[in-house]
Amino acid sequence: MKFIQLALATLLVFSVPVAFAQHKEAAPKAPPARGPAPVKSANVHPVEPSRNYSDKAGHPNVPHVDGKTWVGHDTGKGDARYHVDHPWAHGQFTGGFGPGHVWHLGGGGPGRFWFNGWYWDVAATDIAFCDGWLWDSDQIIIYEDPDHIGWYLAYNVRLGTYVHVEYLGM
Repeated sequence: MKFIQLALATLLVFSVPVAFAQHKEAAPKAPPARGPAPVKSANVHPVEPSRNYSDKAGHPNVPHVDGKTWVGHDTGKGDARYHVDHPWAHGQFTGGFGPGHVWHLGGGGPGRFWFNGWYWDVAATDIAFCDGWLWDSDQIIIYEDPDHIGWYLAYNVRLGTYVHVEYLGM
């Protein structure tokens, strides 16, 4: 009987550090109440090839939302990277915008992903910014982009980051 008690106590002692060592998933970020405001011409941030988006210690080096600030959404309407010759060629998204409409990614990748039967792609210049996205399970919120005609912003709730996305239709 003492052997069983000793074995259980030993097992408990060795399992406690393992339990504390388990990796905890980061808590979902609070989604922004609204999308970014249009960039005023005086506030335009020029495009930099190796820009650092980490505005504070511990923040990601990709476009993200810090409270109400859309870090990285500051290049304005003239940003050639987001020019579209035929905006909304596949129609406009009507599924709902903002935190009242949280969507679960259903599969794919940056070149083509979907949720609820709606198909999208990530802007070529933003593909590196969605490296950690889980394309079959992450929750995203779609916001309208006030500066770049034909683009929307997909906010990843788990990571607190966003990318420019184009609606490809149903």
